[in-house]
Amino acid sequence: MLNYEILKKLTRTIGVSGEEDDVRSVILSEIEPYADEIHISPLGNILAFKKGEKRPEKKLMLCAHMDEVGFVITNIMENGLLKFTTVGNIRPEVLSGRDVLVDGKTPGVICAKPVHLLKGDEFEKPVPVNELAIDIGADTREQAETLVQIGDNACFVPFFEHVHGTVKAKALDDRVGCFALITLMQRPLEYDTYFVFSTQEEIGLRGAGTAAYILEPDAALVLEGTTAGDIPGVSPTDAACKMGGGAVISLTDMRTVYPKDYFRRAMALGKENNIPVQPKTVRAGGTDAGTIHVSRGGVKTLTISHPCRYIHSAIAMTTEKDIEAVIDLMVLMMAEISGGKL
Repeated sequence: MLNYEILKKLTRTIGVSGEEDDVRSVILSEIEPYADEIHISPLGNILAFKKGEKRPEKKLMLCAHMDEVGFVITNIMENGLLKFTTVGNIRPEVLSGRDVLVDGKTPGVICAKPVHLLKGDEFEKPVPVNELAIDIGADTREQAETLVQIGDNACFVPFFEHVHGTVKAKALDDRVGCFALITLMQRPLEYDTYFVFSTQEEIGLRGAGTAAYILEPDAALVLEGTTAGDIPGVSPTDAACKMGGGAVISLTDMRTVYPKDYFRRAMALGKENNIPVQPKTVRAGGTDAGTIHVSRGGVKTLTISHPCRYIHSAIAMTTEKDIEAVIDLMVLMMAEISGGKL
């Protein structure tokens, strides 16, 4: 039985790209009793090593990113409203009227024009980010500046709900991956393994590439959250994957073409061991694999994801079944790669 209280703690912690400190502290508190070595890299990655029962044939690095999408305050207006820009890829249509926290403590609402004042095609079009602002209830610039500074980050208000086998929360991308790595670290390992909790993935896969450069692994497995488009308005061929369908194995995305032997073996291991698996059927997005696989002389890398509905919004959704499938498949792939079979 997985300890979902850890996932709750992770998703309720704030860690917008570039300011992952609080998430890093939560992760360190969970893994320090189990790790043989821990280093913090200059960009803030956690590099943890745990000994296994055997020495590996191939040096394996596991990676999940700590950061989440969010916002940064760029200006404070004379009327006390806060102008902002997004950190990471967030669609404008998920923003208007949303609760946010500025600097982790000041509540605010992203302004939304009242429906009664909308005219013409304003009913159909999302408001561009550069026309939005955050309202913290301040009447003047001076009043707002007692609570907020330019450069402060903001995020969607933390939320967590775990009922009927379904998990809903902000930042499931990629706190589920972090949760999976923590779970694996807390178990006995067959082979020595390196665990990386990376920074700044959402703004260009920054931390993971530097971690791979430091560790020089032979191979890597990246844990991610990926787009589950099994919702109204998306055709089955464009859905990428479906929630409840199990671990998602990437074949290609916008940054990586994955090794066919890794892809096929992951799919086969799932079927052979009654672990639900599914291919990612749309070439979209990118993961930390994009910088890991081109580190130094090259690193054979595969991404294994949990399907995640409403990714990069205030509340995302996944299932216990999918999370458990990712962890179970990871155990088998770790053994195959570390043992030299792949």
